Amino acid sequence: MSTVHIDRLLETVIKQGASDIHLTVDKPPTLRLHGRLRELKTKVLTPDDTVSLMKSIAPERAQQELQEEGTCDFGFAYGDKARFRVSIFRQRGSLALVLRQIPTKLLGFDQIGLPPTVGDLIRRPRGLFLVTGPTGSGKTTTLASMINYINETYDRHIITVEDPIEYYHNHKKSIINQREVGNDVTSFAEALRRALRQDPDVVMVGEMRDLETIEAAVRAAETGHLVFGTLHTNSAGGTINRIIDAFPVDQQNQIRIQLSTSLMAVLSQALLPRCDTPGMVAAFEFLVVTPAIGNLIREGKPMSFIDSAIQTGKALGMQLLDDHLWQIYQAGKITAEEMIDKSRDPKSLTEKVHRAGGQVGRRDLDDTVQ
Repeated sequence: MSTVHIDRLLETVIKQGASDIHLTVDKPPTLRLHGRLRELKTKVLTPDDTVSLMKSIAPERAQQELQEEGTCDFGFAYGDKARFRVSIFRQRGSLALVLRQIPTKLLGFDQIGLPPTVGDLIRRPRGLFLVTGPTGSGKTTTLASMINYINETYDRHIITVEDPIEYYHNHKKSIINQREVGNDVTSFAEALRRALRQDPDVVMVGEMRDLETIEAAVRAAETGHLVFGTLHTNSAGGTINRIIDAFPVDQQNQIRIQLSTSLMAVLSQALLPRCDTPGMVAAFEFLVVTPAIGNLIREGKPMSFIDSAIQTGKALGMQLLDDHLWQIYQAGKITAEEMIDKSRDPKSLTEKVHRAGGQVGRRDLDDTVQ
């Protein structure tokens, strides 16, 4: 029985430009290529294969965590060709691995397609800037490009807190210190508490996953720091609600007041496969917190009020996700199906396609790569 070598799999991921590779028992190694799963034409993996693949890449600390918790996450460099973020977990008594390729090249705002106003906003000395979206929507890449922009342009002390560290940043005009949860520090909340004694100008929190971390991030933004964070939410209004709902009811009024003054912007994004060229394109919803929007947050107005404020804030670069999806579709970059799958209001976009004389169909996909 031939063995599966991790090096050959990683070379394939890099060569094909895949975002992820899935290694699980009773299935051949499978790439995620431009958003779609594609099986490699190689052997079906056995339990022994996934164990030996795990041992070939997991550091001692991660293997220990896997033993105790049934799952572990870490990052590693494949020579100087690429970095990977790895998640290993038990399922049905066997091991499964998912490796995500982290691009080594940092992209500029134009390449990502970020609203031009982003550059102006991140010059500010204080405030909370949230980048949100589902897993795999490119949040890490967007944050890395913002951190790199500050690093190249301003003299700042930047502290990042990540789990695991994904993009590696070198000191440029700024000093940048990157702390890995589980390796350099015990938790996001602990790292944030400590960060305020480390003379930072900019703090980046990889994930605001619990109340303690959210509180610490808001406090850091209030005390005169520029704070970047991520949440798994799909809209600007939904992000604000998610933060408020994380707090006990008797504290929700207070957090509304704090957010109304400390929240600077919310960038919600989705990543879609292109239909004009191979690759992916990002669609953005962008909210800039003006005094009027600050009032809506403070008063706890429904999400529809925030959506209306985004629509009237086009001069500041604000846009709703569905409006941006429609622009990308009209430019011929994505299919109607992809646009509708990622939209917040599929019904009205489907009607819009029909009114414009288009069709919404389904697709047949070949699911293997050589």
